[in-house]
Parts: sequence; structure tokens; C-alpha cells
Amino acid sequence: MLFNIPWWVYLVIVFIIFSGYMSFRAMRAEKILEQQYIEREGQVYMERIRQEKMRKEHVRSD
Repeated sequence: MLFNIPWWVYLVIVFIIFSGYMSFRAMRAEKILEQQYIEREGQVYMERIRQEKMRKEHVRSD
């Protein structure tokens, strides 16, 4: 039964599995990049808050 299937069917199955693997890998890489972007933007936001806090403290001390 296994040998009655044409060889190209096996090739199609291999390509489907390979395509799924590459899609999963791309999705994972995209998620990592997105997380890095979110962390970087969060650091910028926190730096702005820190600078604003320092500015307000400087204005109060004058």
C-alpha cells in the first residue's frame, strides 16, 4: 500500500511540513522582534517620565 503512492505525493507532503516549520519559525522571530520593540519603547517612555520628574523637582527647588 505504501509503495502504490506516486513519489511526488511524498514530495508534496514533505514540502507542506517544511512550509509549516518555516511559518512557525517566522512567527516566532516576529514575536521576538515585537517584544524587543515594545521593551525599547517602554524604556524611552520611562526615560521621559524620569526627565519630567527631575524637571518638576528642579522647578520646585528654585
